[in-house]
Amino acid sequence: MKRGLAIAAVGLSLTGCSQEMGSQPSYREYEPAPLFRNGRVLQAPVAGTVARGDIERAAQLSERPPLTRELLERGRQEFDVFCSPCHGRAGDGNGIVVQRGMPRPPDLHADRLRSTSDQHIVDVITSGYGAMYSYASRVPPRDRWAIVAYVRALQLSQHASLDDVPADERTRLLGEVPR
Repeated sequence: MKRGLAIAAVGLSLTGCSQEMGSQPSYREYEPAPLFRNGRVLQAPVAGTVARGDIERAAQLSERPPLTRELLERGRQEFDVFCSPCHGRAGDGNGIVVQRGMPRPPDLHADRLRSTSDQHIVDVITSGYGAMYSYASRVPPRDRWAIVAYVRALQLSQHASLDDVPADERTRLLGEVPR
């Protein structure tokens, strides 16, 4: 008896699946659709929705990696690819696109940019600023920090004083007078 009931239940559940599930109407993204109350196919995400990986990316944006030679080298590579077309290889704001008529970006050696926080530069790379658009989709968070490290190295290279040189190197430099 129980066996017959189980077979009947399985049989009924299988007949409940009809071909209508396999041939449901599909909608294009921008076409009107009666499926939703607002008549649109594209729906806004529910408030508070966080995309996969966003929490990890946010954590990487707030944590500066340790300064290493590899980080600086990666920053140079990324700067040359993404930043130098506008800011120039030296960061002076005279990149190739500026030479072709695009608006000149700020000189990265300006006092206001040398004194700004590293987080501000990461935020500008992430969100864009003025005519600069966001690089969030192109440059991963760790590479943004690498670019900031390289920008700081560029700034230091143009504005270093003798006091910035370690003492042993300073005496070596001062001891070698050209003839």
